[in-house]
Amino acid sequence: MVCCAGSFLANAKSTGTPGQEGAGEDNKKNDIAGGVIHSDTKKPLGNVSVTVYSATKKEKVVITDASGNYSFNELKAGTYKLVFEKNGFKKVVKDKVTIKPDEGCLLNIEMDEEEQFQIMPSQIFSDFD
Repeated sequence: MVCCAGSFLANAKSTGTPGQEGAGEDNKKNDIAGGVIHSDTKKPLGNVSVTVYSATKKEKVVITDASGNYSFNELKAGTYKLVFEKNGFKKVVKDKVTIKPDEGCLLNIEMDEEEQFQIMPSQIFSDFD
């Protein structure tokens, strides 16, 4: 189970003037936010589809920005499943992400590239000789 704490949420979001993170609008509760990076290069991954599911239905879908950041606003306290997907990368599923009342959640993810199949041409045509 992943349990998240609100004190980390302000660090995951930078929506305004530098040095003012965690002030004003960033104090919204019941959010899930974080970043997605490449597991080998540690560089941010943009255009990752992040879907959040409650126990009964798909709640919301967001796409990471160029810096790999994502956030969900206005989620109710409860337990969720998050699915991270991007072409060329292995899907990442995080089950049992718990949001407590008046707390947010920071969830950073590393994604691995899908392995490429390497077929040697001589292996394909060797049966036809």
